[in-house]
Amino acid sequence: MILSLIIVPVLAALLLSFMRKYAPYIFLGMTVVLAGIVGFVFTKGSALFTGADLHMPGVFMLSIDGLTQLMLALIVLIAFVTAIVALKFTKGYTFYAIAAMAVAGMNALTLVTDIFTLYVFIEVASLSTFALIAFSRDREGLEGGFKYLLLSAVATMFILLGIFLLYAISGGVSFAEISVAVRNPANARMTLLAAACLIAGLSLKSGFVPFHTWVPDAYSSAPNAVSVALAGIITKAVGLYALMRLMFNVLGVTPAMTSIMLIIGIASAVIGAIAAIMENNSKRMLAWSSVSQMGYILLGLFSGTPLGILGGVFHLFNHAVLKSLLFVNVAAIEERTGSRDLSSMGGLGSRMPVTAGTFAVGSLSIAGIPPLGGFWSKLFILIALFSSGNTVLGFIATLVSVLTLWYFLAFQRKAIFGITIDAFKSVREASLTLVIPALLLAAIAVFSGLGFVPVLDIFIRPAAAVIGKGVLW
Repeated sequence: MILSLIIVPVLAALLLSFMRKYAPYIFLGMTVVLAGIVGFVFTKGSALFTGADLHMPGVFMLSIDGLTQLMLALIVLIAFVTAIVALKFTKGYTFYAIAAMAVAGMNALTLVTDIFTLYVFIEVASLSTFALIAFSRDREGLEGGFKYLLLSAVATMFILLGIFLLYAISGGVSFAEISVAVRNPANARMTLLAAACLIAGLSLKSGFVPFHTWVPDAYSSAPNAVSVALAGIITKAVGLYALMRLMFNVLGVTPAMTSIMLIIGIASAVIGAIAAIMENNSKRMLAWSSVSQMGYILLGLFSGTPLGILGGVFHLFNHAVLKSLLFVNVAAIEERTGSRDLSSMGGLGSRMPVTAGTFAVGSLSIAGIPPLGGFWSKLFILIALFSSGNTVLGFIATLVSVLTLWYFLAFQRKAIFGITIDAFKSVREASLTLVIPALLLAAIAVFSGLGFVPVLDIFIRPAAAVIGKGVLW
């Protein structure tokens, strides 16, 4: 059953070559099948799959725990939303075949238990992402895709160097072998250097400051369906998940590592928020906002408290849902107006009420307005920062939330509220392929706030518990 999470999208990619006419529906069906498998996985809890299950002992091992379950649920959810959005914008089978391979890569990297296979599937997902960003083949898309590919290659070099150093001290690539070796005091310097390389490489994949320069260009130049996936899950799977798994569960978090990650987190939160305020392009504003909110996640994860880890994981969940929602909204506005320039808009709320309403839900939640989900995750993070003695970081993070509300209210003032300009008086609500995903994601956003207790119990606490346990192997 575990292996099917990888096999199903690979088979879907192959099937698309023979049934090109039905490519959008095959991809959509794939996400539904994966949703069923993930649902089954949730009912079974933790699980293990080894090469022995295929009569190939020692070849590989796949494992599922609470953190893996959360990531798989988010991957399937955002893939499903992307499939619906893509019905409007993309018809070619090639797009869906590449997207299926990206899903296969992301699913696989959350399941593996050795660092080399983790790297392989990070690259499968990354190369697929490059192809998706550049899929439109226009100048903007090719430029954004090339920038992503170039900096992703730099990240790959850092990651490979880190893997080489860990192999040198452990003689193996499994998480278990590495975690034993790094606990040997004689390997302390090599471990620190390996950790620094992995942090640099995976921070670049995640888009953290100062490795963030590719984010605005890639997010804004990608096709709308790709922007939804890129902001919603891809950076979280290929970068943030791998970072969490390796730092917490394999290498073990040290005080020096904590300090570095808190600096990266607060720098990302502040710089992303300030840049978003200055941005007038809707997709680039959301891209900068993603940099900021990813920094917020780091502040929670590395606050050093169980509540902070819980808040960081909850904010990861919220950000995946909310940023996907906001990119769907921006796609809807662009579909009807043909523009991303906020200064040229106005009064769209009366013409596109569903888009305006769901955008309000997403933006207010991500700004931390109660009782929406973003409020609870940010509250947990702020309490954790103040209670752990990181008072200055707590005050700065609070200010970042105010700035977040500022730029999202500015977005609504420019595009949603006011008098409808003459050019947009004939605008009507977006197509169903954009309205349905927006309503679905908005409903999840509302429930994660009003019903946050079951969300925490089912999705967040099991994942946070895995991180909080520290080294597992």
